[in-house]
Amino acid sequence: MLTPSSVPTTTYTVRDDDDDDPVLLLQPGDREVDTWRENYPYDERMKRDLYEDEKRQLQIELLKLQKWSQANGRRHVILFEGRDAAGKGGTIKRFMEHLNPRGARVVALEKPTERETTQWYFQRYVEHFPAAGEIVLFDRSWYNRAGVERVMGFASDAEVDEFLWAVPRFEEMLISSGIILVKYWFSISDEEQERRFQARIDSPLKRWKLSPMDIESRNRWEEYSHAKDEMLRVTDTIGSPWWVVDGEDKRSARLNCISHLLTQVDYRDVVPDPIELPPRPAPVRTYERPPIDEQTFVPQRY
Repeated sequence: MLTPSSVPTTTYTVRDDDDDDPVLLLQPGDREVDTWRENYPYDERMKRDLYEDEKRQLQIELLKLQKWSQANGRRHVILFEGRDAAGKGGTIKRFMEHLNPRGARVVALEKPTERETTQWYFQRYVEHFPAAGEIVLFDRSWYNRAGVERVMGFASDAEVDEFLWAVPRFEEMLISSGIILVKYWFSISDEEQERRFQARIDSPLKRWKLSPMDIESRNRWEEYSHAKDEMLRVTDTIGSPWWVVDGEDKRSARLNCISHLLTQVDYRDVVPDPIELPPRPAPVRTYERPPIDEQTFVPQRY
């Protein structure tokens, strides 16, 4: 089985001074690899300045959505599914960047514990569901059963069939209870995934993202494709549809996803008007700061 250390890295290096967008370089010659062009409908990649401007405006709208949800007791569950390295984590990061963490959180579960394997399958996910005014983003979800568990043999055919029968009914119950459920599938080509895997291997900041399981899934691309197709066919319902995000260009994918979510809720701007700070009270001169040498400071290395 291939491991990160055994995948050839001699023809590529990575320029990762921009953590948001590392650049894959073909060697020799440091030639940039256009890792966004595969099957992409535009001639040019979105420029950084435009991306940052649009992202800021969308994040302001996300804050309005959050404030409105808190004021009205709404509950949100947002699922992010897709291929390894398809851009789920990067998009979630931009969703969460400026939200109030007291009312928004990310759930990314490890593999089930021995105890959890004896529970109702959905149980370990349900305990993370939102209370009134909360937004919960699942970085992978109960759909693991129809994907990785199926392809890697962690679930039997009978368990997968039971899941595919149950999940539309489960989600119908969630929606009937008042939860706003939105499901995203991030789609990329196998060529783009290969380039992103290579970039992760060569970047010390991103190498942790590539696991032996990711490498094994790389070897089973077609099996995952068949599993994904059946999952979408069975669980793409009128009440709980799948929304597919074209992930070839990370910047566009992030903005398209955030923009789309904002159209799924008829929210209003209930953010309070800016606060005007009153003048600071005049000091009464009764406080004297302790000498600096009586406190232990972090060393000034920078």
